[in-house]
Amino acid sequence: MDVMLSIIYMHPIEDIRGSSSSRLGGKTIVLGITGSIAAVETIRMARELARHGANVIPVMSEAATKIIHPDAIHFATGHDPIIKLDGAVKHVELCGETSSRADLLLIAPATANTISKIAHAIDDTPVTTMATCAMGSKMPIVIVPAMHGSMYKHELLLNNIQLLKDHGVIFVQPRVEEGKAKIASRDDIVHSAMRTLGDNTFASKKVLIITGPTSEPVDDVRVMTNRSTGYTGVQLALEAFYRGAEVEVWASTGVDVPNMLVVKRFETVGDLENLAGEAKADIILVPAAISDFLIEKYEGKVSSSEPTTIELTQAPKILGLLRKNTQALIVGFKAETGIGLEELESRAIKRMKEHGLGMIIANLIEDVGPYDTKAMILRKDGKKDIFELKKSELATIVFDIIKGG
Repeated sequence: MDVMLSIIYMHPIEDIRGSSSSRLGGKTIVLGITGSIAAVETIRMARELARHGANVIPVMSEAATKIIHPDAIHFATGHDPIIKLDGAVKHVELCGETSSRADLLLIAPATANTISKIAHAIDDTPVTTMATCAMGSKMPIVIVPAMHGSMYKHELLLNNIQLLKDHGVIFVQPRVEEGKAKIASRDDIVHSAMRTLGDNTFASKKVLIITGPTSEPVDDVRVMTNRSTGYTGVQLALEAFYRGAEVEVWASTGVDVPNMLVVKRFETVGDLENLAGEAKADIILVPAAISDFLIEKYEGKVSSSEPTTIELTQAPKILGLLRKNTQALIVGFKAETGIGLEELESRAIKRMKEHGLGMIIANLIEDVGPYDTKAMILRKDGKKDIFELKKSELATIVFDIIKGG
């Protein structure tokens, strides 16, 4: 008896789908690609969306096919791009009032021509027709402009952008460099898609994140600082952003903060002391590694050939200053080393009571990696949880707890 083996082919996109997160899992994104040279960036963009779980359906204008080949887009998404509309009426299926409608229309890059056509309901390409259907069905739309700088300054184009914003279309601002309005970074685009498709549970909230290490000057050359990358704070800021909050980040110099977030920079405890009075937020999270000590700074450079004494004085507690200036829910962080979990819990509870915190996250330095951590979460009501997980997952849990009250 002959035995026939059936082999099911799986497109290579499935090898990476969901490899970074499942935040876009189960979501279908229609990716509209227009005739900007920035179309070459769409391969990496589409694959990054897939890494977070998204199913990306590409749609190309004729001009876009002259810049990047449809086969390349097929490779990037696992789907043949829609390059013309026919009897299958894909624009209605994907963007109309149907049960099979996609979750988001993302047009990236979007030329001045395409933006203006969408603003005036002109649909003469597959991309603009998708947009007309999406506008009519109230489907979420994100547009990412890319063009020469002089075009982006055109008053009528700016009016068209504002017109679309007034109708609920979300724009991801371009990077204005070298006289060009270059397409936003891949991360900024993906973050914006995640926010648009997020649960929006913090849409009415202002969230402040303070992250990174302080640096106290010893002299004009040297500083005393704490070990911290600021990564946990950035993950918390992104989580709040995904959930629709108005997010502001106070970050030390050197901490890489995504472009779409409002950032204020600090270096010293004194900088944070000055900023504390500006804390206008409903929720404040402080994973920053703030120095407990100040130094009487030497003028010039201390000689390395002679013994030198550095005198330390107690620094003000930023958590205390924040509590004095605001009624916000404050989430503190407590890092220790060389002690047991029982003592860690005791010190964290003391800190929580001292500054009226709603929650505190405590850990031992030896349990913290670049992207992973073991953390004890203590709440004002006495509840306690211990997790060993990625820092991005910790951010999700923290906001889940805040959401639950």
